[in-house]
Amino acid sequence: MDVQQLELLCKQFYESQDGQARAEAEKALYLFQEDPDALPKCQQLLERSNSSYSQLLAATTLTKLVSKNIQALSMQQRVDIRNYILNYLATHPNLQSFVIQALIALLVKITKLCWVDLYEDEYVFRNIVSDVKEFLGGSVEHCMIGVQILSQLTVEMNQLAETACNLTFTKHRKIACLYRDSQLYDIFILSCTLLSQAKDNCCKTATASQYMDEAQHGLFTHLLNLARNCLSFDFVGTSADESADDMSTVHIPTNWRPAFLESDSVKLFFDLYHVLPARLSCLALSCLVQITSIRRSIFNNTERIKFLAKLVKGATDILKSSHGLSDPENYHEFCRLLARLKSNFQLGELVTVENYPEAIQLIAKFTVQSLQMWQFAPNSIHYLLSLWQRLIASLPYVKSSEPHFLDTYTPEVTKAYVTSKLESVPVILREGLEDPLDDTGMVQQQLEQFSTIGRCEYEKTCALLIQLFDQTAGRYQEILSSPPTSATHHLDIQTCEGQLTWLVYIIGAAISGRISYSHDDHDLLDGDMIIRVLQLMTLTDSRLPACGCEKLEFAIMCFLEQVRKVYINEHLQKLKMFKRLSEVLGVNDETTLLTVISRKIITNLKYFGHSEQIIRKTLTLLNDLTLTFSSIRRLIKLDEIQFMLNNHTREHFSFLGTGAVSASRCRSMFYTCLGRLLMVDLSEDVERFNTFMMPLTNTIENMVMMSFPSEEARKELIGLSRDLRGLTHAFNAKNPYMMLFDWFYPDYSPLLIRAIELWAHDPAVTTPVLKLFAELVYNRSQRLQFDVSSPNGILLFRETSKLICCYGERILSLEVPKEQIYPMKLKGYAVCFQMLKAILSGNYVNFGVFKLYGDDALDNVYPKLSQAYYILIECLAQDHITYLSTLEPPVFLYILESISKGLNALDVLVGSGCCATLDYIVTYIFKQLQLKEKHMLLVTTFPNKKVRQSVLPENNVFLKVMELHPEILQNLLSTLLNIVMYDDCKNQWSMSRPLLVLLLLYEDYFRQLRENIIHSQSLEKQQSMACLFDALMDGIERNLHIRNRDRFTQNLSAFRRDLNDSLKSANNLANSSSVNEMLD
Repeated sequence: MDVQQLELLCKQFYESQDGQARAEAEKALYLFQEDPDALPKCQQLLERSNSSYSQLLAATTLTKLVSKNIQALSMQQRVDIRNYILNYLATHPNLQSFVIQALIALLVKITKLCWVDLYEDEYVFRNIVSDVKEFLGGSVEHCMIGVQILSQLTVEMNQLAETACNLTFTKHRKIACLYRDSQLYDIFILSCTLLSQAKDNCCKTATASQYMDEAQHGLFTHLLNLARNCLSFDFVGTSADESADDMSTVHIPTNWRPAFLESDSVKLFFDLYHVLPARLSCLALSCLVQITSIRRSIFNNTERIKFLAKLVKGATDILKSSHGLSDPENYHEFCRLLARLKSNFQLGELVTVENYPEAIQLIAKFTVQSLQMWQFAPNSIHYLLSLWQRLIASLPYVKSSEPHFLDTYTPEVTKAYVTSKLESVPVILREGLEDPLDDTGMVQQQLEQFSTIGRCEYEKTCALLIQLFDQTAGRYQEILSSPPTSATHHLDIQTCEGQLTWLVYIIGAAISGRISYSHDDHDLLDGDMIIRVLQLMTLTDSRLPACGCEKLEFAIMCFLEQVRKVYINEHLQKLKMFKRLSEVLGVNDETTLLTVISRKIITNLKYFGHSEQIIRKTLTLLNDLTLTFSSIRRLIKLDEIQFMLNNHTREHFSFLGTGAVSASRCRSMFYTCLGRLLMVDLSEDVERFNTFMMPLTNTIENMVMMSFPSEEARKELIGLSRDLRGLTHAFNAKNPYMMLFDWFYPDYSPLLIRAIELWAHDPAVTTPVLKLFAELVYNRSQRLQFDVSSPNGILLFRETSKLICCYGERILSLEVPKEQIYPMKLKGYAVCFQMLKAILSGNYVNFGVFKLYGDDALDNVYPKLSQAYYILIECLAQDHITYLSTLEPPVFLYILESISKGLNALDVLVGSGCCATLDYIVTYIFKQLQLKEKHMLLVTTFPNKKVRQSVLPENNVFLKVMELHPEILQNLLSTLLNIVMYDDCKNQWSMSRPLLVLLLLYEDYFRQLRENIIHSQSLEKQQSMACLFDALMDGIERNLHIRNRDRFTQNLSAFRRDLNDSLKSANNLANSSSVNEMLD
C-alpha cells in the first residue's frame, strides 16, 4: 500500500458520507497500523504534509508501534524518531491542533519508554527539557508547543497506561521517580515563571477582555495545565485510582519548600484567578486546590500557620468580592478549595489565623447562599457539606483558646440545608426537573454528612425539624381529608409527600449521629421526632393499597434502620426516649418498638411486591434484626413474626409470586430470615417444620403437575430455588438441616436436575439451581454430621454429581457469543467449582466407597469440572499470557502441575486443552529467552557499553520458575514423550506443539533423556532407536515458525509409527521402561 493510497483512505475515513466506504477504509487503515514495517511509510506521510488526517495516521501508527513493541526498534531508530518529531514540530508550528497533540503523544511516549536507556554513553531522552527550551524562546506558537510537550510528558510519566505492554508498575515507578527527582521541580518553577511573565505582559498591554485573544488564551491554558499536572503528580506512588477520595494529600518532596515559602506562588495563582477570564481562572483555582493539599509535614508549625494564612486570605478575598463565582466551573473549584482547607489543616490551626473570624463568617454566608441556590451547581454541595462535617467533627479535639464560632454559624447552615430541600420539591414537580431523591447514593452521602453537622447545637436542629415536620404533616392531612376538587389537589399531595420524604430522611440522619456520651435531653428530642415519623407511617399505611408513595416509604425504611442501630441495642440506656414514646404511642420498650417495626415490614411485603427497591430495603432491615441473638429472641415472641412463619405465601406477600425474575432475587434473603426465626424454638419438632414447609411443598407439588417446559414452570422453579437456598443458608445446625434434606431428597431433587436438562441454556434458571446445590453441600458450622449408619453424605454427593454432569454435558456443547461468555458459562463454572470444593473438603463423604462398590458418581463429576477448569486456563494462556506472567510463582507452579495431571487424563478434550495451554506458555518463555540471548550477545560484542535490558521484568516470573524449578518443565517434557512413545496417544498433533518447544528449551536434558532411552534397549536395538531419534529431529531448526512446527509434527508421526513397529517386532514393549523410570 503506497502513500497515495493511504492518503485516499484517510480522506474516505474522515470525510466520506458513505458508511460502507468508511468501514472499508477503517479496516484497511487498521491493517496498516498493525503492520510492523509501517515505519518508513509513516515518515513519508509526514513529509508530504498534504493532509492533516494523513499526518494524524502517521503519528498514531508510530505511537502504537512504539507502545506495543519498542524492542523491535534499535536504539538508533528510537533516537531518530525522537529527533525527527522535535524537528518536525519546530518547522511546522501551525499544524492542526489534533496533529500536534498526536505528535506530542508519540514524543512523550518514546521519551518515557527510553528514559533509562543510554545512547553513546548519554541519557539522550532525558534532555527533553533543554530541547523544549528552544521552543520556549521562539514565537507564541512555538512556546505553546513547548509547554504542551512538558505538560503531556508530566502526565505520561505519572500514569501507567493499560496498553503499555512494555512497562511493569515497578519500572513505571522507577522512571516516574527519576523524572520527579531530576526534572519535575524545575518544570514547575518554569511554569510559574512563564505564568508570571505572561500575566505581567498582559496587564501592561491589555485589559482583561483582551485575554480572549486566541494565542494568549492558548498559552495561558497550556501553562496552567502544566502547573496543575506538576502539582497533581503521584509523588509517592499511592494514587493509582484516580476515582479515589478527592481529599488526597500532595506529597511533594522537601526540596519544593522554597516554591511555597520563599516565592509568591500562592499569591501568583490567586492573582491569576482575579485577572483571567472565567474559562481560565478555574484552572488557577484547580492549581490552588492542589497547593492547599500539600502535605503538612513539609512545614514546621510556624511555617504551616504562615502558609495557611496566605490561603485563608486568598479565599476570603474571593468571598468578599464574589469575583468569578457565577461561573459553574469556578464555583466548583472554589468549593473544593474550601473543603481542602479543613481536610489538610486542623481546626486548632485555622482558628489561630488572623482573619479567621471574618473567614468563617463569609464561608457560612457562602454556604447558606449555595444551599439556597440548589439548582446552580448541585454536585459542588458535597464539598461544602464535607467542610462543615469535618469542622464539627473536630470540635471535641480543639485545645486552642481562640473562639471557633461554629456554634454561631452551624445552625444557619443546618437550617439552609433543610429548607433548601423542602423548597426544591415544588419546583422540581412543577418544572419536571430531575429529582435528587432518585439518586439514593447522593442522598445517603449527604445525610451522612448532615448527621454530624446537625448534632452541633442539637436542640436548635430538633426544634427546626419538629416545626417543619408539624407544618408539612398538618398540611398533608388537611389535603388528604379535603375533597379532590382542586385542579392542583394531586400536585399538592405529591409536594407534601416529597417534602415529608426529605424530612424523614433528615430526621433519621440526625438520630444516627447520636454519640455514646449524648445526654438524656438529646434522647428526649429523638423521641419527639421518632413519634412524629411513626405517626406519619401509620397514616401512610392506612392509605394502602390504593395510594402509596414509594420514595416516602423508602425514606421511612431508612429511618427505621437508623432507629434500630441506635435504640434497639442491649448495651444502651434509653429510658428517656422510651418514656416519651410511651406517653404518646404506648411504645414503652424495645419489644413494643419491634412490634411496630415488624408490622411495617409485613405491610411493605404485602403491598409493595411490585417495587424491588422497597422489598430489598425492607428485607435488609428484617435481616439485620435477625442477626443478633437478643433481638431475635424478642422477635420470635411477636404475633406478627408468627404470622410470617405460618403464612409465607403469595396471597399474603405478593413478591413471592411469579412476577419479574429480578424481584425474585429478594426471596433468598426473606427465607434466610424466616429460617433463622424458625430455628429459635424448632429443636427436633418435625411436625412444626413440615407445617412451615407446607407452602413450599404445595408449590413444588404443583410444579410436578405442570407441563415442562413452560414459562410458568420456569418462573416457579427460579423462585423455589431461591427460597430453598435462603432456608439452607439459615439452617446452620444439624437438626434443621437434616429435616430440610429429608424433605428435599429423594422426592424433589430430581425435579431440579430435570430443570437443568431443559433450561441449561438459560442462566436465569441454572444459576439459582446451582447455587442452591452449592449451599446444600456446604458444611456450614459442621451441620453435615451424618450418623455412621447414614448414607446421606454419599447420597448428597451422588445427587450433586448428577446435577454437575447434566449441566456440564449441555453447557460445554453450547456455543455463545464472546461478550456473553461470563453470564452464560463462566458464572456457572464458578458455582460448580465452589460446589466441588465444598463437597470434597466437607469431611462427610467417604469417597473410597464409590470405587469399592463400582459407583461412578465421582468419576463422572470430575471430567465435567476438569473440562471447565482447563478451558478457563487455556483461555487465559491464549489471550491473557501477560496476566499469567504476573502471577506469583506458587500459583504458576500450581497451574503447571495441573497441566501435567491433565496431560494424562482419559478425556481427550482435557488432554488437548492442556497441550494448547502448555504450548502458549512455553512459546512465550522461548521468545523471552531469545530476547535475553540477543541482549547477552550485544553485551559481549560491546563490553564497554551499557545496553538496554531486553527482557521485560514482568516476564521474569516465568524465567525465575525455569531457573528455580527446571524439573517442572523437564517433567512435562518427559510426560509428553512418554505418552507419545508408549501410550495410546489420541491427540498426537496437539502434543507435538508444546513438545517441540520443550525440546528446544531443554536440549541438554533431551539429549540425556535420549541416551537413557537408547541404552535401555537391547544391544541389537540401540542403533535403530538412535536412528529414530535422529529422524525425529531431522530438518528441525531452532525456531518456532509454522513450517518448522509442521515439519516436527510430521517427524513425530513417523517416529511414533516406526517406534511401535520396531517394538512390536522385537516383542520388547513390555520390558520398556517409562521415561520417568529411566531418569531415576
